[in-house]
Amino acid sequence: MKIAVGADHAGYELKKQVAALLEKLGHSVVNMGTDGPEAVDYPDFARKVALAVARKEVDRGIVVCGSGVGACVAANKVPGARAGLCHDTFSARQGVEDDDVNVLCMGARVIGQELAFDVVRAWLNARFSGAERHVRRLNKVLAIEKEFSGGGK
Repeated sequence: MKIAVGADHAGYELKKQVAALLEKLGHSVVNMGTDGPEAVDYPDFARKVALAVARKEVDRGIVVCGSGVGACVAANKVPGARAGLCHDTFSARQGVEDDDVNVLCMGARVIGQELAFDVVRAWLNARFSGAERHVRRLNKVLAIEKEFSGGGK
């Protein structure tokens, strides 16, 4: 799988560790920055990752900031990105299986490295179920996105 990774300064170290894990697992990693501990703004990196996912330049994306909340909010502003903030394996798996989450957001100040690795593995191994109720709900989410992105006027 081809996966874009991005982070702000708070998530930089965890992003590096997650990228190394992804490569070890055989995935192709596209680094969207940042590449150092200097203060930067999380929306810039969440946008880059979410756009790469929405444009289908990558299969999925991962964004790390301090709490994960800001990155998740920013990524969800990009039509086609469905970002989920996950700090446990159930949410990571369920988010993909039920909601077709394609961008994983995590908070480096919230989650430790080993749990982050478990969350990433659960998210990577999950697939959208395609169950009728989940497709129906996803279509409703996509309709909301279309309505408010100018496509439903």
